[in-house]
This record gives sequence, structure tokens and C-alpha cells, in this order.
Amino acid sequence: MAVSSSEKSEVVKDELLLSTGMRKRESKICRRPLGLLLTVAAVLCVFALPAGPMGPWSSVLATVANILHTPPSHLPHVRDAQSTTATNLTGNGRINDVLWDRYSLVIKGQRVFIHSGEFHTFRLPVPDLWLDILQKAKAAGLNAVSVYTHMGLINPSPGVVDFNDYRALKPLYEAAKQVGLWIVLRPGPYINAETTAGGIAHWATSQVAGELRTNATDWTAAWKDYIHGIIRETIPYQIDHGGPVIAIQIDNEYSQSPATHAAYFEELENVYRSSGIVVPLTANDPSEGRNWINGTGSVDIYGLDSYPQGFDCSNPTTWSPVVTNYYSYHESVDPGQPWYFPEFQGGSFDAWGPTAPGYEQCRELTGPDFESVFYLNLWASNAKLINYYMLYGGTSWGALPFPGVYASYDYGGAITESRQLTTKYLELKRQGLFLRSSPEFYKTDYIGDTTTSTLTTTSPSVHVTLLRNPDTGASFYIARHNDSTSTSTIGFKMNITTKSETIQVPRVALAITLSGRQSKIIVTDYSFGSSKVLYATAQVLYAGQIGSRDVLYLYGDPLQEHEVALALNGTPRIRAQSSISQWNTVNGITTVSLLTGIEGLVTLWDSDQQLVLYSDATTAGTFWSPEIPPNNGNNFASYWQFGTNMSILVGGPYLVRNATMEGSTLELRGDLNEGVRLTVIAPDSVRMITWNGIPVSPDVNAASTITSVGGFSADLSPSLSGLGLGLPKLSNWKYADSLPEIQGDFSDANWTLANHTTTNIPFKPYYGDGRVLYGCDYEFCENIVLWHGHFNATEETKSVNLSINGGEAFAASVWINDVFLKTSYGNSTNNRNIVKETDEVFYFPPGSLRYGQDNVITVVQDNMGLDENKDDHVDDEKSPRGIRGFMLNTGNFSEWKVQGKLGGYTSFPDKVRGVLNEGGLYGERQGWHLPGYNTSSWTARDLSEGLPSSSAGVGFFVTTFRLSIPEELDVPISFTFDQSAQPYRALLFVNGWMMGKRVANLGPQYDFPVHQGILDYHGVNTVAVALWAMESTPISPTLKLTVKDVYEGGVGKIHVNNPGWSAR
Repeated sequence: MAVSSSEKSEVVKDELLLSTGMRKRESKICRRPLGLLLTVAAVLCVFALPAGPMGPWSSVLATVANILHTPPSHLPHVRDAQSTTATNLTGNGRINDVLWDRYSLVIKGQRVFIHSGEFHTFRLPVPDLWLDILQKAKAAGLNAVSVYTHMGLINPSPGVVDFNDYRALKPLYEAAKQVGLWIVLRPGPYINAETTAGGIAHWATSQVAGELRTNATDWTAAWKDYIHGIIRETIPYQIDHGGPVIAIQIDNEYSQSPATHAAYFEELENVYRSSGIVVPLTANDPSEGRNWINGTGSVDIYGLDSYPQGFDCSNPTTWSPVVTNYYSYHESVDPGQPWYFPEFQGGSFDAWGPTAPGYEQCRELTGPDFESVFYLNLWASNAKLINYYMLYGGTSWGALPFPGVYASYDYGGAITESRQLTTKYLELKRQGLFLRSSPEFYKTDYIGDTTTSTLTTTSPSVHVTLLRNPDTGASFYIARHNDSTSTSTIGFKMNITTKSETIQVPRVALAITLSGRQSKIIVTDYSFGSSKVLYATAQVLYAGQIGSRDVLYLYGDPLQEHEVALALNGTPRIRAQSSISQWNTVNGITTVSLLTGIEGLVTLWDSDQQLVLYSDATTAGTFWSPEIPPNNGNNFASYWQFGTNMSILVGGPYLVRNATMEGSTLELRGDLNEGVRLTVIAPDSVRMITWNGIPVSPDVNAASTITSVGGFSADLSPSLSGLGLGLPKLSNWKYADSLPEIQGDFSDANWTLANHTTTNIPFKPYYGDGRVLYGCDYEFCENIVLWHGHFNATEETKSVNLSINGGEAFAASVWINDVFLKTSYGNSTNNRNIVKETDEVFYFPPGSLRYGQDNVITVVQDNMGLDENKDDHVDDEKSPRGIRGFMLNTGNFSEWKVQGKLGGYTSFPDKVRGVLNEGGLYGERQGWHLPGYNTSSWTARDLSEGLPSSSAGVGFFVTTFRLSIPEELDVPISFTFDQSAQPYRALLFVNGWMMGKRVANLGPQYDFPVHQGILDYHGVNTVAVALWAMESTPISPTLKLTVKDVYEGGVGKIHVNNPGWSAR
């Protein structure tokens, strides 16, 4: 926020200096004038109280909320870019619950590592399923989600702001609070996100004359209703109101110059700051451009986006190297603030085209090895606020996609489009549980790396970075290959400095081993509960207290040796056998060297005070650590650090959603897709365990091999309800022609007259007679648009020249009267050979014209979405979709008419599914795609037969089917077309929702997941396919239902909201 010279004298800076001792906390608040020579000083001495229920999390920072007692309205907005002392906290002057220093955020007095995943609710238009994604995020050890909202959906027409149904924010906020996740809200209005116009409302792209994303007055007027709506919905859910929202991002990935950009940011910020929004405002720099740190439009917290592998998944085993200057860049531009990555690569989008690799290759490119190397490299830069884009991608249904992507937005994420967990998720969970277990990692100084003399290793092929907690001395050595793309295996030793000595590790094992494309964290002076690890070359999955014991769970590659040195306490009950480990105790420190070949879970040490476990990495990936929230009405009861520090270990199930304690009963809820061995480490007060409400019979002997107390083992299997689950065949199709517009008796009298001669779209027509034929200028921005050009023909009329713009991978079919001329094809071949508009001559066959009479050119044009904006382009979102040039070889057009979706963007009838669901096909305008439309008079015709007479055109195929899936099952279902290359496009409507577009001549998508809630799992479902045959040739599309898997569990009842047909 810019501060004028007249205002500077009113601004002071709050600075909190906290110094800690063993028995007292001492703080000072100093206010220093920025303009006037005004100083107010206060000294507060706060004596430490005995440790409360927060245990080790209760720190000196817990005094912050009480010390900073100034009312938010009186706190100035300041930014301390020069914070250099380790204990200096600052904020935005409007809220005390979110502060920060150069290390991390401090939320409600607790130092926090923000570990977040991106989730777009609009890409999962079933609000009851948002809880599923949030529970899976929490189960992976994440403590936050980042959420874009979509102006185009929420603000579909001028003056209309709609937060109903899937556009709602309240159910998201409530679910996040229930689960215990913070939210960074990112409302744009421009969000990029591979969505049409980057999320800007389509109406604004044609009605705003000024440049979008600047301080142009008409653009400011256009976004204000939307942003004010976001504010109204969010104020009651900010953290200071007991809600999950801790920050709001300003727009998205934008440069601070020219000045109109900065002024635009400042206008947005002023609207937030003049409202009840008090949480920090953030920005995401698209590259290392130093944007939004200082000057006009600067934000409270600066962040950098980074996608080091790029967006071509064609060669998933070919890596780009890690970025090595993250730390130095941050230190050079913003050293007084925590290092924030609002977007770090969690996958990749995929492009149109027959050579597009598909999302499984994107998931391989950014798979577990990538997460190990690149995520830990990010940690090594001392980043403490990280959001992975995407955690769950979802579906770009309807007209959501921008032209560069197809309907699936799976993104190769850790959670698939069908909401299934992947091997990426398991690695993310291993990392997430480590971070949750390691509060000492939330505050670390960057000590150095092996490029200097700070660290010494025995191999020049390894790179190690050292981070150290300045308060506890806990150290974190993050190791990777010098060549981060290397697939070779290397062994090394290195010198480490502990509180007591400098030693070379490992001491017994031959070496620390790094496999190809693997990173590790070697911890020293590391806490678990009240116990300490001197060092460990094995990886930490879990560290903390369960019941009255300190518990440590280590894991490693079974092909490698590992070593841990720690002080073992208590009376031993179980100790690992010598066949898998070597033990040596000196001066109270026991070194345990773990031999190769260990698979499964083994107990290294079990006493009345400690439990130390070890397994291979795969077994570690099957473990969960649900938190046990208190039942005390605390607003933040489900938030780790804030409501609870009590957790357990649960191994085996596909997913553990949550855990609660009722007396001596531990109640687990989760999902199973096969029989598993359930292993639980819990407080020894637990006497019974239930799984989804059903008591589980324990195997006492098996449990006793893990731990003598607090252990539980049992066989856990799904019930029989999911066995033999079959899906119906899609048959009994009914057919009707959906292109009557080419017939001579069709009247377009009710169509919109396309007679504009001016446009706010900056990309002007190429040729014609001055009329502008852009769909958005007539309220038809989405999906298929139809054009009629009327002219009087003579014997000299031979052809028409048309320039058609539909965006990357579009198509447009052209008729003269009822005679098909040809289809003009756009193109994309994995984002290469892009054709977004064509310029072709269409010749009229003999006999196709009516001389001396009205003739009609019909253009069926697919609008693939509006382009996104780039810094080096202006107003790309104002894409010229339509006809950019029209010319008969002789004569002129008398009139042009246009028809898109019924009602355009101001009067569209389907307010539930929204503005982006439908297009302009005749069948869509009549509502043939909606449940309940009567097709009894239609022709029986199988989808695989294509259109009658193998003609080019558009037809609607509709059928119904019934599902009866038990409520306790979560069954991901998709609609699967044939994979053959054929000249057709098919719009897939499921219960009225346009869930995908099959472009069979380009691909790659042929499988379309559709979720419960769109599908009625307990009733009749309607599926409609709008089949566009683009050539006069036989086509034979097929479509079937496919089950991805069957999971017993889920989130409970899923409501269906699929409004049926009514007369239009």
C-alpha cells in the first residue's frame, strides 16, 4: 500500500522483540516514527507459566496475542523489509493473529510452516465432495489449502454476484474449519489457472473499453461488485473471527510495471483495506522479477511462483535441474520476510493433440522422485510457506478451459481427477508428517552448503545444505546429487556439528547412500517429545508423543544402510534383533546401524518411556497420523498446534480420514479398497478401536511384537457390499437432428442481428463490410456459436472467403443452404503447430445456390475459450472469437445473424449449472440435455451408428440408466469413449452438466470422470451426447461407463442438485 507524504507522519511501526530464557519471557514494543520524531516505548515482562496442553508447541510466541493488544482499527499498515533480528515480528497493522518475521508466519502466537496444496472448488462442482479433498489434504500432513475463485462463474453478468451452489464460499470455509486447514484465498479477479479469460468474466471482455488488469475506470467498475462479494462472504471466516482464512492474494502473476499495473493493485488493496478484511494481502511474482515488494501496489507478503520442470510431459524421465539461487534471490530482495512460494510445481497441465502425453506422464515427470529432490531443494532455500500447484486438479467442465487445455485438469497431481490417491500422494504424506513432527524446522538459519567451506563431505558428487534452529540447535542437512538430474547411486560421509561434538557420519555404516534422483534430510540434535536424536541418516516420518511415551518413526530405502544415534531411556521391553541392526552405546548415546534388506515395520526400541520404529519407505507410506481433537468447543479444535498436539499412528488402510476418542474407545474413520493389516500405535488408555463405527477384533499376539503397550493389530477388510458391483451398459439411445438451422424452412427471426460496427475487442476484423462478427459482442462467448450470413446469389457467385477464430484446436463447419461445404480445422499438437484461426475460401458446389433468392451461409463454430493474459501482450482475454473476415467473390451479405446459448450471458435460464455450461446448439437451446426431457418421439438409433446417411452435421443422442450403489461406497466412475481417431466432436452431458468435450480427430482425452453428485448413485441418470460429425464420412463413436475402483468409506451422504427440464 503506497503512503503519501502527508500520511507518512501518521504511520508508525510496531516491532516486537522477544527474548527467551529458561524461566521467563521478556518482550518490548517499540514504536518508531517514519515521518515525525515521535517515539513511544513500552516494556512488558511476562513470566513463563508451567507447560499447558500444547506441550512443546507452547513457546514464547504464545504471548504475542496478549502483548499486541492495540485494536486492529488503530494499527497502521506497515511493512518491515529490514527485519534482521531473529525475534523481530511484524504484521500488516490490522490483525494480531497473523504476524511474521524473517523465518515464518506466526499464527495466533504459534510459529507455523505453511504446507499447502492448491484446490479449486469450481472444478469439483459438488460441494459435499469438497470435504473429501480437504480430508485427504489434512491426512497428507498439510495444514493449508490455496483456493482460486472464478469471477466468470460468480459474476456471470453485470451487477449479478452469485455465491449459490458450487460457487459458494461458506461450505468451503466451514469444511476447512471442520478439518483444520488454513486457507489462502486467491480471488483474482484474474487467476490464470488454464481457464477461459484467466477467470475474468466474459461480459467484461467485451463491455470494458479500457485495458483489463489496469486502473482503467471501466475495468475498476467491472470488478468491484465481484470483489465486494468476496469480501462479504469472507469477513466472517477470517482467523480473527474463528475462521480459516489467513491471507488473500491480489490478482495473479503480474508485473509491477507499467504504472497502470501498480495502480490497479493499489486499487484492489484499497478496497480490501477499507473493508473488514484484516488478514495479510499477498502477491505471486511469476518469475524472479522483484515485483510487489516495495512501491505502489506492494503487498504485505511477497511470494515467488516456480515451475522448474515446465509443462511438456512428453519425456517424463528427462529432467531439468533444480533451481540453485532461490535462497540468494530471496536474501537479495526480501530478507526481512519469510520465504513464500504461492505456487510450486505439483504437476503440469496437458495440451491438445495426438502427441500430447496425457496426465499419467505428467504424474511421472513430477512423481515421488521429483517431490523428493525438488521439494527438499525448496526447503533447503529456507522457504517456510509453500503451496503445491495442484494438489487436486479436478475437471474443467463446460466452457471452463482456456484453449490450451482439454476438459481434464487432473494436472498429474497427488490426487487424481477421480479423487484417487497416488504414489505422489504417499511421498507428499511422508514429507508432510515430517514437517508436522518438526517444529524446530519452522525457524532455521541458512548456515551454508558444500559449495563453500561450511560443510565437508567425502564425495564431490553430493550437495548438502545446512539449516539450523538458532534456539534449540537442531540442524537439518539436506542432501542431493550435485547433478540433480543424475540417476546414479553415490555413497558419502560428511562432517556434522552437534551440540557436543563434531563427528563424521555415519560412524558404523559404510556410507550415507543417495540413489539416483533422491534427496535426504539428515537431522542432528533433533527432538521427539522430550527425547533427543543426536543424528539420523534414516528419514523421519513421525516424531512426538503418543500417550506418555516419546515416539520416533524412521524409514529408509531397504537397499541402503541407515544409522541413528540417540539417548535411549526407560526399561526396555523390545529391542531390534542383531540380524537387522548393530548396536553400540558410548557415553549414554546409542548408535543403531540398520542393515540392508529391512522391509515392513520393525521395532528398534520399546520401553515405558520411548518407542522407536523403523520401516522401508513403502511401508511408511501406508501409515497415517490422524490428530485427536479435543471436545471442548475450541474454534480451532481441529488445528494442529492450536487445538491439539495429540496424534496417533495408523498403518494399513487406503485412507484414514480422522480419529476421535470417546472415553477409552478410539474411533477411526477412513476408506478401504482391499483387506489390510491394521496397525495402531495409540495411548495405552485405549481399550477398544472402531473402524467406521464397527468394533475391530484385535490380534494381541501380533500387537505385542510391535510394542508392549498402546499397540493394536488386526485384519481389516471391506464388507461384501462392493463385491460384484457392475455398471449398466449405455444402450437404448434415442436420436434427433440438432442442426435444423441449415434447412430452408428454418427461421432465424429470433436470432440476434449481428450489426455492430465497433468493438472493445482490440483485435479488429481483417476484411468485410465493417460489421463486427465476434460472439462476445452479442453475449455469446461460450461453447458452440452459430452464424447465419444472408445474401442474394447470382450466377457469378462462386465462393465465400471466411476468416474464423475459435482458439487453439477449434473447428468450424460451413454449409451453404443445406449443402455441406467443409470443416475448417484449428490445431494443436502438444502445444505446437498451433492454429487458433483459419482463413479459407469455401466454394459453392453446382446446384447449391438459389439464384435471385436469399441464400444462407451457416457456420457452426466451436469457441474453445478465451485466451489468458501475458505480461508482454495486452488484453489477450478479449479474444476475437467469431468471424474476423467475410467476403463473397461477388456481391455482399445483406445481413448476419448469430445464436449462442439461450439468453446469452444476461438471461441464461440455468442458474444452478451456471453461465459456462451450455452453448448454442439447437438441442442445448431446447434443453435436450436436461433430465426429464421427453424423447419418446425420437428415433431409436445407437450412438455407434453416427449420424444418418454418414452426413456431416450435429445430432443429439440421449439415454438413461439407473445406478444403485450402497451409500457407504465411494466409487469413481468415468464415461469412456473409443480411442480411435475419427472426424467428430462430442459434447458429453451428464444429468444436464457438460462434463467434457471429446475431440476425436485430435485427442488426447477419451475418458471423462464424473463424480457422485453429478451422477445420482441411487436413481435414474440422463446422459446426452451432442455428436458433431465434421465430415461426410462414417463415424462410429462408442461410450461406456468405467469403474476406477471401489472404496468403502467416503465422506457420507452426497446430495444431488440436477435441475430437470422445463419449457424454454
